[in-house]
Amino acid sequence: MIRIIGIDPGLRFTGWGVIDTEGNRLVYVNSGIIATKAEHSVPERLVVLSNGLQTLIERFNPSEAAIEETYVNKNGKATLKLGYARGIALLVPAKNGLEIREYGAKTIKMAVVGTGGATKDQVCMMVKCLLPTANIPRADAGDALAIAICHAHHRISQLHIQSGKEMA
Repeated sequence: MIRIIGIDPGLRFTGWGVIDTEGNRLVYVNSGIIATKAEHSVPERLVVLSNGLQTLIERFNPSEAAIEETYVNKNGKATLKLGYARGIALLVPAKNGLEIREYGAKTIKMAVVGTGGATKDQVCMMVKCLLPTANIPRADAGDALAIAICHAHHRISQLHIQSGKEMA
């Protein structure tokens, strides 16, 4: 069994989702968000994110982390703030010795829904189908679970590729 934490970084809301995976089986563990206050400075908000992720890693003891890659949009300031949050989302698991994988939005949608052009509603609906006991308090938490599911599916593919090479 492998425990995966999926992280959807954001400066205002960072979504997180924890699943267990064994072979093709996915089991929901927990999910939620780490929220920061808009009136706080960026450094204060980054401390909240860092402390929150550290607490989650200590509480759930995942062995791997999956994080959504940053996309660049027209608003450079917003992209930069997202980059700050993403840096924390990469740093905290790395400091805890977790294996980290990064996935783009289209790859996540493809793994969960079957199409890279899926809407947020379609992704959320499929997350609920794949993890029927999931409690999804905000879309950010649903996105984080989708990221974890994507990683679980990619792990299985990699294991099949590796076992095929070993047999050859």
